[in-house]
Amino acid sequence: MNADLRHIETWVFDLDNTLYGAECQLFSQIDARMTSFICDRLSMESGDALRLQKAYYVEYGTTMSGLMREHDVCPDEFLDFVHDIDVTVLREDRALAAALAALPGRKFIFTNGSRTHAMNVAGALGVLDQFDEIFDIKAAKYAPKPNREPYEMFLASHNIDPRGAVMFEDIIQNLEAPHALGMTTVLVHTDAVWDHYEPEEKRPARPGEDAPHVHYTTSDIAAFLASAQRALAAAS
Repeated sequence: MNADLRHIETWVFDLDNTLYGAECQLFSQIDARMTSFICDRLSMESGDALRLQKAYYVEYGTTMSGLMREHDVCPDEFLDFVHDIDVTVLREDRALAAALAALPGRKFIFTNGSRTHAMNVAGALGVLDQFDEIFDIKAAKYAPKPNREPYEMFLASHNIDPRGAVMFEDIIQNLEAPHALGMTTVLVHTDAVWDHYEPEEKRPARPGEDAPHVHYTTSDIAAFLASAQRALAAAS
């Protein structure tokens, strides 16, 4: 908790398994629909489709990137299909909304998903109106995190000085590029179902996980932000 964020002017948040806890299994719905998409499009059995899905995720950064490159899949068609999910599993997070509202400066969602998906999720959480903008995979020209390119595009498109920005993420590899660019980094630990992920996959951070490119860690974003806001108020 005791984070010194007095220099922060721009607050940047990943979406899935970051603004909400992985225990609600929302992303599991997306994962299942990715498998289903591959089954239908490539006429594969579910087991083979799942293995291909994971292989592309590891090799290309996202399953969609692999499907685009190897099978000429239309990205918008894929995104529309996999994000057709039930967001009612999410509950309104009033503590997070209040913590976001109290922050000075601009606030962004930066996601490998679609803008529509981000709006649906943030809306279900009751925090959509707290954000100035959403930077989605289409805005990144379909270049996914953890590649450095989408971070550079995000910073440039919104005229953000990385030295005054902080990035919140649940996947530890996705904080390497922002750290290298000069951003402050916060790793969000979440209660995920670990047998859902292969060992080599980029997956939500385990409790206690850390790395040299991570400045702070938290398992409760709302509490972390509230603590940072108290520090900001005390310093002013």
